[in-house]
Amino acid sequence: MPLKVRSQVDSGLWLHRFAIVVSVCTLALIFVGGLVTSTGSGLAVPDWPLAHGRLFPEMVGGVRYEVGHRMVAATVGLLTLVLALWLRSREPRRRVRRLGGLALVVVLCQAALGGVTVLLQLPTLVSVGHAALAQVFFCLTVCLAVFTSRSWQADAPRVEDPFLRTLALITTAAIFVQILLGALMRHTGSGLAIPDFPLSYGHLMPPFFTRQIAIHFAHRVWALVVTFFVMWLAGRILRGYEKTLRRAAIFLLAVLGVQIFLGAQTIWSSRAPVVTTLHVAGGALTLAASLYLTLRAYRILLPRAAALFSHEAYSASASE
Repeated sequence: MPLKVRSQVDSGLWLHRFAIVVSVCTLALIFVGGLVTSTGSGLAVPDWPLAHGRLFPEMVGGVRYEVGHRMVAATVGLLTLVLALWLRSREPRRRVRRLGGLALVVVLCQAALGGVTVLLQLPTLVSVGHAALAQVFFCLTVCLAVFTSRSWQADAPRVEDPFLRTLALITTAAIFVQILLGALMRHTGSGLAIPDFPLSYGHLMPPFFTRQIAIHFAHRVWALVVTFFVMWLAGRILRGYEKTLRRAAIFLLAVLGVQIFLGAQTIWSSRAPVVTTLHVAGGALTLAASLYLTLRAYRILLPRAAALFSHEAYSASASE
């Protein structure tokens, strides 16, 4: 292999690895952010961008959770800046470079929204928006990790199945809606509005409804919808698609199973902070698993659209 080509291959490999690091750190950030809410530490530091007027306040009580969250967020922001600059200098595909730039813009908006959340003292709408944007940013980092991988850029077998593509996309959207319902439940204090599981006050449906009970019950009902779509999607893939899709489907099923258990354990433990936060991170991981499967399905099943982010677009993008 010529030295120049080998250098380009090595650079692409390290870029892909760095994109994975950014994704993993973003998942850790979601966990730490969830821990802030689970421990009720959202206003332990009531000012922003400083903390009690200082860069490094005394780390006691809820302050350590909130300030720790800010530190992890700053680290992820810095990593995203490095990734965006790396893509801009080394990535020949224009759309992937733009995606890196979009990720940087989103993480900056997320930081500003986090500050607004604190300054406005945790209004529900802004807090839910902050949680939703975190998931959007996480999805962007997952996309960048996938698009910079060798397997994405290599030639893939071509299969035509429009229904599977649509089903994968709907499943991912359904999981995102479930995460929004979960965020709404958390930020309205509805996590224990129904204190038993799998029943609701001893019934299949709650015998009475309040605003908080309705939000909590909607989260449970939509979990059934998500489970139905995940099982439908995975079952269809496991009946006869290539190895990459089958592995992704099995992983999605496994993550969903763990997530259901964590949801039940959250109720049974009366919202123990660590368990509850693991449930939050599990939701993000379920979304990422479904998104990965969807991207792979489009890469394998829809060559024209996938080629916009594939090796096939290299020559055209490099010349732009």
